[in-house]
Amino acid sequence: MAVEVGQLLLMGVPGPVLDAETAAVFRRVQPGGFILFGRNIESAEQLRKLIDDLRDLSEVEPVITVDQEGGRVSRLRTISEEPPNASQFRERGDAALIRRHGELTAEVLRLFGFNLDLCPVLDISFDDEADNSLRGRCYGRTAPEVIRLARDFNDSLRAGGVLSCGKHFPGYSLATQDPHHAFPRIDRSRAELDAHELAVFRHFIPLVDSMMTGHVRYPSLDPVDRPASLSPVVVNDLLRRELGFTGLVMTDDLDMGAVLDAASFEDGLALALTAGNDLLMICHRVELAEQARDVVAAQPRPVVEAALERVGRFKSRLQPPARWSPGELERITRAIWDLRVAVLGEERARQRSTEAGSRSPVERY
Repeated sequence: MAVEVGQLLLMGVPGPVLDAETAAVFRRVQPGGFILFGRNIESAEQLRKLIDDLRDLSEVEPVITVDQEGGRVSRLRTISEEPPNASQFRERGDAALIRRHGELTAEVLRLFGFNLDLCPVLDISFDDEADNSLRGRCYGRTAPEVIRLARDFNDSLRAGGVLSCGKHFPGYSLATQDPHHAFPRIDRSRAELDAHELAVFRHFIPLVDSMMTGHVRYPSLDPVDRPASLSPVVVNDLLRRELGFTGLVMTDDLDMGAVLDAASFEDGLALALTAGNDLLMICHRVELAEQARDVVAAQPRPVVEAALERVGRFKSRLQPPARWSPGELERITRAIWDLRVAVLGEERARQRSTEAGSRSPVERY
């Protein structure tokens, strides 16, 4: 049971090379998956080797995931080309270009060995200038706009063999603080949420392979002062029972300030699992992997078994990596550049992302 429950952990990796000590920990814990960031990427060949190494030490095919959205949240921007961000696609208003983005994203991710993209962002941009880590990352300013544009990306990504993740349930774009640092509170009525944020997530219930829960509190949904990601009222009652989502549910990073302000490391893991999450994301404190496994193993067996069943069902749909080819990477990179030009025009395409949102850790991980 101790090794098996490692499948409920989604772990970060310390650097670009899998050192012997970290590899030994991962072999003992057998995490269900790994999430990679810019700190893990030095070159194209190095990244593919790192992913192959992670797969080799895993007894069960692992989830290998990344945030490859476009714009500043493009982890592969140093070794490929940076696609436009969601709001730039929104400005251009061409569904064919968004579908092309999904296709190319799937191609480049499978080339490196990723099988899940933490996309699409389903938050509504009520304020494009809000400094809450979502600047430039939202497909629309209304529910219908997000539904229409995010669906084009989601469908193409999945058709290309990469699973998708809707985030950040139940929506946090009205937060005035960045949950990477603080514990935001959104005073929104249930009626308002139903008409806007939840309308988007309700639409995507049958369309995404997984959902990510956000670290923000909604008194109208749960009167207990805890993040939505740690709330059984939000995850089990609302997302699973009321909205009917039967797929994989994962937390956002449990190392974020919003969670650290609300619970200890051990309590955060326990609360997240019993709330209804299946994968518990730990991006930085990799040295606590064995401790995290032991905390998970101590949770009620029915809770653990239900999560393991959903993780197993999700993994049955993972696609194998494409054959590595530098020439194929060059082709995809040229195609992403052509997409940048088509969306932004050549002059803007030559400018990398400089959004004020770059102050957020979302691109510094």
